[in-house]
Amino acid sequence: MIKKIVLMTFVLLSMSSCVSKKIYNDLENKYTDLKKENHNLADENEELKKLKSQLEVSNDSLKSELAKLKSERDKLQTDCIATANNLKTLQDSYNALEKNSNDALETNMNKNRELLAQLDAKEKALAAEQNRLNKLKNELESNTKRLNELESMIAAKDAAMKKLKDTLSKALNAFEGKGLTVEQKNGKVYVSMENKLLFQTGSWAVGSEGRKAVVEVGKVLAQNPEITVLIEGHTDNDKILGNIGGGIESNWDLSTKRATAIVNILAENNGIKKSNLTAAGRGEFAPLLSNDTNEGKAKNRRIEIILTPKLDEISKMLNEF
Repeated sequence: MIKKIVLMTFVLLSMSSCVSKKIYNDLENKYTDLKKENHNLADENEELKKLKSQLEVSNDSLKSELAKLKSERDKLQTDCIATANNLKTLQDSYNALEKNSNDALETNMNKNRELLAQLDAKEKALAAEQNRLNKLKNELESNTKRLNELESMIAAKDAAMKKLKDTLSKALNAFEGKGLTVEQKNGKVYVSMENKLLFQTGSWAVGSEGRKAVVEVGKVLAQNPEITVLIEGHTDNDKILGNIGGGIESNWDLSTKRATAIVNILAENNGIKKSNLTAAGRGEFAPLLSNDTNEGKAKNRRIEIILTPKLDEISKMLNEF
């Protein structure tokens, strides 16, 4: 849907150098939604980390309660043994007193009944605590297993993204020193290309050298169909003066057209799922460096290809806790 909106915008802007304020505001709202989507992805990653910490705290609490129950069970067992010993003593006394007095015999019988009742109550309490202890042990084992599975899945995702980053670095080695970098952070892989590698000033047409780099990225993405791909266009804060390239109205407009140009090149690779591709224009609003220097402006004029693993399995597991 985002791709269709961008393409329709491109057609409308190509037909006329001026657009109504309503259309511009609609586009601006859609670009804001895309920006929020990117932030939501980052927040989702942080939320997963918080949930993992909560599970670890819950796991420690269960272990503490398990230890407490074991201590209470041991105390009940000791009380039970002591009560049984007392009963035996009273039974011996009963046998001795039986020969001397019926009254003494009745008294001891009552005491024996009381002790037997106490012993029965202790045994029932011990059985109840043992059942509770077993239930908590099972719950602890289940939560521990889930936590280990979750940690393994997260580690596997991180390892897969590291492998993807290494593969991209190797594939793009020829462009090292030409304004292209590959790095892994926040569970994602970022491929950043400065405009000097891709575009002429004010243009969104990708040059031959830049096209080669994008094609190499596409080859790697075709081998990783479960990766979602966000292409962000960025500019410096120099204002657009006049009509550059036939209908550019703002840095935001230019950054969006440049991001779309990269998407179109990636889409030429039939191995890439088109549903995984998203183009977004960030304009001048996400600079890497200050725009007060020419060097800073050059770094800010860039395309960022952000690769994110799908987290459906992890989210499903977290919902089961």
